[in-house]
Amino acid sequence: MLPRQFSELPALLPFLPMLYVAWADAVLTPSEINLIRTKIEAQGWLNEPTKAILKKWLDPANPPSPRELKEWLNIIKESAPNIQPHAKQTLANFGIDIARLNGFQEEVSACSDSKANLALCQIEEALGVVSQEAFDEMMSATDPQHSPTNVSTIKEPSAPFNVELLQQILDGDYHSLRMKARKILNDPAFALTVEQDKEAFREQTLVWSKLLADQGWGALAYPKKYGGQDDIEQYFAVFETMGYHDLSLAIKFGVQFGLWGGSVQWLGTKFHHKWLSKKIGTLEIPGCFAMTENGHGSNVREIETTATYDAANQEFVIHTATPDAFKTYIGNAAVHGEMATVFAQLETNGERYGVHAFVVPIRDKNGKVLEGIRIEDNGLKLGLNGVDNGKIWFDHVRVPRQNLLNRFGDVAEDGTYSSPIASESKRFFTMLGTLVGGRIGVPKTALSATKTALTIAIKYALKRRQFGAANEAETLLLDYRSHQRRLLPYLANAYAYTFALQYLTKRFVNRSEDDAREIEALAAGFKAVVTWNTTATIQECREACGGQGYMAENRFAALKSDSDIFTTFEGDNTVLLQLVAKGRLSEFKQQFHDMNWFTLVKFFTSNAIADYLGFSPLTTRNTDSKHLRSSKFHLQAFRFREEDLVRSVAQRLKRRIDSGMNSYDAFIECQTHLITMAKAYIDRVVLEQFIEKVYACKDEPTREALKQVCKLYALQTIEKHSAWYQEQGYIESGKSKAIRREVDALCLQVRDNALDLVAAFGVPEQSLGELVD
Repeated sequence: MLPRQFSELPALLPFLPMLYVAWADAVLTPSEINLIRTKIEAQGWLNEPTKAILKKWLDPANPPSPRELKEWLNIIKESAPNIQPHAKQTLANFGIDIARLNGFQEEVSACSDSKANLALCQIEEALGVVSQEAFDEMMSATDPQHSPTNVSTIKEPSAPFNVELLQQILDGDYHSLRMKARKILNDPAFALTVEQDKEAFREQTLVWSKLLADQGWGALAYPKKYGGQDDIEQYFAVFETMGYHDLSLAIKFGVQFGLWGGSVQWLGTKFHHKWLSKKIGTLEIPGCFAMTENGHGSNVREIETTATYDAANQEFVIHTATPDAFKTYIGNAAVHGEMATVFAQLETNGERYGVHAFVVPIRDKNGKVLEGIRIEDNGLKLGLNGVDNGKIWFDHVRVPRQNLLNRFGDVAEDGTYSSPIASESKRFFTMLGTLVGGRIGVPKTALSATKTALTIAIKYALKRRQFGAANEAETLLLDYRSHQRRLLPYLANAYAYTFALQYLTKRFVNRSEDDAREIEALAAGFKAVVTWNTTATIQECREACGGQGYMAENRFAALKSDSDIFTTFEGDNTVLLQLVAKGRLSEFKQQFHDMNWFTLVKFFTSNAIADYLGFSPLTTRNTDSKHLRSSKFHLQAFRFREEDLVRSVAQRLKRRIDSGMNSYDAFIECQTHLITMAKAYIDRVVLEQFIEKVYACKDEPTREALKQVCKLYALQTIEKHSAWYQEQGYIESGKSKAIRREVDALCLQVRDNALDLVAAFGVPEQSLGELVD
């Protein structure tokens, strides 16, 4: 017996097989949805209730539930034995016969009409399914909730490991969501163009962002009551995948849903969530994150925009107090933004309470800039020209008292200030700490751009031939040892940083007050190291593709220009590494707080610590390949470098402070040393996470492939710092030469798996440009 909905609206039945196949794949792309909706609307034989149900089933933000899919599958399976084989040649005919079998002849006649039948066949063609394969899959399906979602174009693995499994490891917990995002990015609606007018490009980026919001992806991190999933890891998964595509889209997505929406989510309270969260998640209210000022850059604490409370009118007065206090480089400001989270110095009852955030309307729904607001376009940039960055000035703009995002500080009607955090300094850093997600999202997206570049360059190197022995085929580029040296260490970096960022994301999601500062330092360090690696990798990949790499159609022009700013926004990398260094020194001081400096020096030069870190005459000159490739040696070397740099910079700082120098000047004098130490700290954490991921892999061939890449990452990093290691006596010159030979040998071995290793990145075909078609 048919469920009531189909008995009352039998014209739904001819669409059932197609819609089941579409949603069993777990995602409908914008082009598919648009075509199906258009075809449905044109069917005169469908009544309005039927059209309404079909349109409801096509809402990507609210797809059919697992219960509904199970119900559909039951109808299909119960009908199948009684349907003639010829009817199974197309899903359209199969659906028509389901209606016929259930006695709905009128609907059968209507949809058998040539125009109606053509429309059904066009819908089926647009979905890109092979009818017989789809039919067989439906007949074997048992649980639609766990239907196959792999839309990857990865070839069958030629390497002795499972490429699909490796992709799942790289994707982490949200592999199926990433696969949906990849399918969306391969949709014609997301086709990339080489040249675009700046204004047209900005509008295209807005359209793309709206299509993603229609999938429900803008609100993933927000509470369920406001249309979200209350899951920031899902948001990160989508945001990271956007990095394979045009980076303007990724940044527009991040500004709207991560920065603007995130500031409301993390700095506001229930009033603000109820007012704004759903409208931000659907892009009904485009908004800005107005923190950066022209005069202070990374020094947020000293920004000069003021927010003065007027108790008589229950309003804050937002004002650009000095010529250099205007907000600048604000994404969404130049054209699309209607509201902004504005960071300003809060003043009430004659007292200043530091930086707070306020929701300030800047445009009306017609795009008109509001009174008291002045906005200028930052204009054409080196890259990311699909994002409308702008400058904002405020001339005594009034907003209601409730527009203060008051999670960490509030103002009563009479102007009395209150906060759950008494210390202004702690309040400021706590507020910024809640926004550290941006420093996680940026390197994740940068790494996706890196993977796109590596995929293009390595695929090209495996098809492009140049030079060779007489009367023989020319040599593949990737068979040249120099070419392997150019690309494969960067491939190893990409794997290493993937696992490190997975670790950081988990730490961030599960953070507590006790480890918040450590996570902030890790986020700052990873952001710096990963984005610098992105810049270097894309440049090397471009050069490795020769003149072809210089052609815009082959993606490197956009990848280079768009990713370059990643080293600057969310904090200048050099500034961020100083933050990391301060955090590491604090940990060092805490760890040994009972020891004086002389005891510390003795501790770090004792036999016990030297043995632990592998510093002995036996190991400094050991050139055995097994030793050089061992994880124990790699970890000891990384830890020795970090600990030695921490100890030596701590001693340098202490000597200066003891001599009467103030701590700020001492810090400045030791700045380059501190930055080097911070990098060593991040390198050590990255290696530890890579090794942990290798040994967590249960599939032996895949684990061995990962282990090979891990060894390459470790040894090429040690090689990069070989001069330092020799200066410290940790490695002798013979061992340094042996390490160089091992890196060469590992590059040769990784070359054999290179195609499969980049295939596991799962970069959508549409994002790879023309070079590797």
